[in-house]
Amino acid sequence: MATMHLRIGDLVWGKLGRYPPWPGKVVSPPKDLKKPRGKKCHFVKFFGTEDHAWIKVEQLKPYHAHKEEMIKINKGKRFQQAVDAVEDFLKKAKGKEQNSDGKGDSKGKKTPTKPLKILEEDDEDLSALKDPSEKPASSMEPISKRLKIIEEESGSTSIQAADSTAINGSITPTDKRIGFLGLGLMGSGIVSNLLKMGHVVTVWNRTAEKCDLFIQEGARLGRTPAEVASTCDITFSCVSDPKAARDLVLGPSGVLQGIRSGKCYVEMSTVDPGTITELSQVITSRGGRFLEAPVAGSQQLSNDGMLVILAAGDRTVYEDCSSCFQAMAKTSFFLGEAGNAARMMLILNMVQGSFMATIAEGLTLAQATGQSQQTFLDILCQGQMASTFVDQKCQNILQGNFKPDYYLKHIQKDLRLAISMGDKANHPTPMAAAANEVYKRAKALDQSDNDLSAVYRAYIH
Repeated sequence: MATMHLRIGDLVWGKLGRYPPWPGKVVSPPKDLKKPRGKKCHFVKFFGTEDHAWIKVEQLKPYHAHKEEMIKINKGKRFQQAVDAVEDFLKKAKGKEQNSDGKGDSKGKKTPTKPLKILEEDDEDLSALKDPSEKPASSMEPISKRLKIIEEESGSTSIQAADSTAINGSITPTDKRIGFLGLGLMGSGIVSNLLKMGHVVTVWNRTAEKCDLFIQEGARLGRTPAEVASTCDITFSCVSDPKAARDLVLGPSGVLQGIRSGKCYVEMSTVDPGTITELSQVITSRGGRFLEAPVAGSQQLSNDGMLVILAAGDRTVYEDCSSCFQAMAKTSFFLGEAGNAARMMLILNMVQGSFMATIAEGLTLAQATGQSQQTFLDILCQGQMASTFVDQKCQNILQGNFKPDYYLKHIQKDLRLAISMGDKANHPTPMAAAANEVYKRAKALDQSDNDLSAVYRAYIH
């Protein structure tokens, strides 16, 4: 079989999971990253993202030879940014080469790069692939960045296996019929990605007009939650709060009326553990199978299929949802018994909500003391707290743009539920309690349906 004669540092187009071919660079794999068994592949770092992964040889193409072809077939802002990053890289590399030409004893000669060995079944030592210019991945990096490879004998979708599409190259949609209830900020992006990846989806929404766009994209229309649950194998729901989640299941023409033996129900709403326990009990009492799977992210991440899923409950349902989760998220975690995902999700949102309130407080204090808010942001984004979240939310505040990416009313609800959870565990949550009061003030100022960053307005009114 012909080998790919690629070297460390070579630019390539790599097919990562369900994404289009993406520009990347062949790099050395970290020593602690297990190689995929029996796979002929290269380790690639993708431009414009934090992703790096083993990519099969047949999913790789040389960058320059296929550049025009790829630019013609791929569109989108993120893709263009990635291509721009490659071109910047090439310009800088060319500039360094010109500056070093003729200097020193080398007289312009380049040291040949050692060819990258294609990994085979009997390769045990990865140290030969080490490039001194590449920093090894920290063992503390999140799994979504390190893309741990599934062992061939592992048939389950686990925390380590969540990014299995990095090897598989594409998603094979489940042949199970999928139902989805709730087409809000998060649900709309999720359903769109399910359809794009070839899933058969039946949708329902309390405001029926929201279904029209998805019907045009190929979804089927369910008349009631009960009908969706009875005609689909796996029914997902994503609604605003515990009351809406309960009403959807227990109300007139609710999900429970459509549940029978073997039917699966997946609750993706961010609710309290008590609500999850109640819903799990009623679904299983009818012979159904239950999984909770709240999502961490925003409307934009939902649209991009880059959510993080926290799942708990019936492990077999989690495995049955594998292709769905791959379509809607960059990674997923299975956390054990039902209720654990709700607990973890509330803790995460408690931290996010408190952090956002503190950032807003800092911006307004800067203004009140005669400091430039833009300079405050510039300094912040050069330090340890730098993140896309901080930059995006602060820029939105400075521009007065509070179009919702995650509703302020929902983050306040999550803070309230997290505080209640702390009370039941006899654990203090004074920071969350203080942040909650600020969000309540923002709600009183009619900011409920704006983005969570509109908490800023609680400090200036």
